[in-house]
Amino acid sequence: MDWDLITNSILFNPAEWEIVLNEWPRFMRGFSNTLTLFAVSVVGAFLLGAVIVNLMASRNPSVRAAGRVYVDGMRMLPFLIFAYLLYYGLPSLGIRMSAWTAGLLGLILYHAAYVAEILRGAWSQLPAGQTEAARAMGFHGPQLFLRIVLPQLVLGSAPILGNQLIYMLKDTAFLMIITVQDLTYAANSVQSMYFVPLQPFIVAIGLYWISTLAIEGLVFLVGRFARKRGLGRA
Repeated sequence: MDWDLITNSILFNPAEWEIVLNEWPRFMRGFSNTLTLFAVSVVGAFLLGAVIVNLMASRNPSVRAAGRVYVDGMRMLPFLIFAYLLYYGLPSLGIRMSAWTAGLLGLILYHAAYVAEILRGAWSQLPAGQTEAARAMGFHGPQLFLRIVLPQLVLGSAPILGNQLIYMLKDTAFLMIITVQDLTYAANSVQSMYFVPLQPFIVAIGLYWISTLAIEGLVFLVGRFARKRGLGRA
């Protein structure tokens, strides 16, 4: 097999790359949609995950069990199937959502379970006496969690949370199946319109890669900040 011929005819075909460049605005719209989905779902998943981890730490056995069932239920379900059920399955029950709403809701509900499990693991590593000391100083309930516990959980589990953010970014690509016009949707549209088999996806991979590097850079900075404060165990 002549690999040089394949490389020159596919990767470096000027006509096909010209098509991709002419469709650059389509890629940028898709990339912007991907980043918007990612940013909103990160905030939503983190907030919901913080609520769920509190349920899992409750003194009420029923509440703890409910939190555990939610986390385990989401973790056993493939995200693609979950997104499909939200958009195509719920209308049979009379619940209809736009593709964007279903996509965002799916990302938030699904990844909140993973965030909660990560925070729970970090919480289990905190010294028990620390929480007791905080209570003795007048911190209770939400104030105790938000001001004392949660910052330490985030700093202590920064590398694992960062890895989850990357998974969340990549999961936005699955939303193409419910017609969300993200970056993968844009690449697939260019490929199908012009029968360009490879270049659109090379561009998409490059943009995903740049985004992943940005996440890794942020995680590195947070991790360094955590290590300076002795919270880099997780």
